[in-house]
Amino acid sequence: METITLNNGIEMPVLGFGVYQVANGEECEKAVSEAIDVGYRMFDTAQSYGNEESVGNAIKKSGIDREEFFLVTKIWISNSGEEKAAASIDASLKKLQTSYVDLLLIHQPFGDYYGTYRAMEKAYKAGKARAIGVSNFYPDRFIDLSHFVEIQPAINQVETHVFQQQKNAKEIMKKYNTQIMSWGPFAEGRNNLFSNEILKSIGEKYGKSVAQTALRFLTQEGVIVIPKSVKKERMEQNFNIFDFKLTDAEIEQIRNLDTGHSLFFSHYDPETVEMIINLVR
Repeated sequence: METITLNNGIEMPVLGFGVYQVANGEECEKAVSEAIDVGYRMFDTAQSYGNEESVGNAIKKSGIDREEFFLVTKIWISNSGEEKAAASIDASLKKLQTSYVDLLLIHQPFGDYYGTYRAMEKAYKAGKARAIGVSNFYPDRFIDLSHFVEIQPAINQVETHVFQQQKNAKEIMKKYNTQIMSWGPFAEGRNNLFSNEILKSIGEKYGKSVAQTALRFLTQEGVIVIPKSVKKERMEQNFNIFDFKLTDAEIEQIRNLDTGHSLFFSHYDPETVEMIINLVR
């Protein structure tokens, strides 16, 4: 597995397994167990996904040493603020059945995220998190936070796929020595990603699917990815992307697919912000 070195020296896999919208319980536990069988060792969950416990159960039952895994979870808005965030971190660790997570993120840039970050810094110093960072922080809020924290975010997990490549954000995060991590690497199939002729044509050259080509593009561009599937054959496909390499010309072709816009939502849109915030009320 290829890895990327974070700004604190921690090695992080470039490919992991996401469990967003995978129901807590048997379905999630089965999916994670199968992903472990395929070879995945990085798992990305969140308090708001409601499936931390299932992820923890699957890892525990695997019989593989905890140190072999790279666990990621995120603090939700309802737990923002230093005191609430600290308590929620301990709750997440209990559900995941571990004394530490490898990466701890603020899920959304709303609420008292400065207080949340202070709690994360304390958790980092206490050994409860090997690295800390943020998610869904656009450049303006990312820069603001970065100037007022003690420990620079190691990761910013944002919507990143072939149609939204975050070119400007990547340059800003590079300046601050923060690694970009993708959520939605397949854009959830929007914009007809899985039938895109450019991705299909390039993939056929290597005997690879559109999905594999899209993932390989992102990893070659230095983006960490966490594709999700509950089908083992798709898990295997998504995992097998390191036996080919796209040429510079192919990379450029895919770069030209970038629209520079989200296919989901914008945190600059007042209605979107109200919708997200109202989820915790």
